[in-house]
Amino acid sequence: MEQFQFPQDLHIHTTFSAGDTAVAVEQTVDLVAGLGHAKVLGISDHLDWVGGAAFDKYRQTVRGLGLHLGLEVDGASWVEEALELPVDYFVYHCYDNPVDYQGAERLLSGGKPVIAAHPLFLGTNPDHLPPDCLVEINNRYVWRSDWRTRFLPFLPRFKFVISSDAHQPHWLSQHLARHVAREIGVTETLLF
Repeated sequence: MEQFQFPQDLHIHTTFSAGDTAVAVEQTVDLVAGLGHAKVLGISDHLDWVGGAAFDKYRQTVRGLGLHLGLEVDGASWVEEALELPVDYFVYHCYDNPVDYQGAERLLSGGKPVIAAHPLFLGTNPDHLPPDCLVEINNRYVWRSDWRTRFLPFLPRFKFVISSDAHQPHWLSQHLARHVAREIGVTETLLF
């Protein structure tokens, strides 16, 4: 029997995000790669846990399994460090403040895709978000808001990615996020 696969999932956390208490000890890079729930897989652990001395092991592990290498960047204070690292893309927390919108612009200047994560949960204002950012719809937070109304201002200006934001093996699903995307008429953008 052929295994069902989502087109892509680029927002996945693993035990490399050691300080994130939502990450289960079973959520290893090996497990995610072995499950193969998406045709294109990327790991985007939190920069605050995989930066510095931890980065080389993180990069070698993710790349060694043939996965795309990303980083989750928590606002503008982490942008300069993120730009120094050889990754494929960024998952960015853009809070509703001028410095974080400038941080998104700075990340984009590096020439790699920038995915605005959790825009409804973080209160990201689409009028201030650079239009070259991709907007994420993921399972983790989308249900906590009036997504029908709150995503509407993003629709004409942005491209979208769909992800799981999985911290645990049973979170490796995108069914709710894909339902939301269908309901509001979003076409998924595939990055790789």
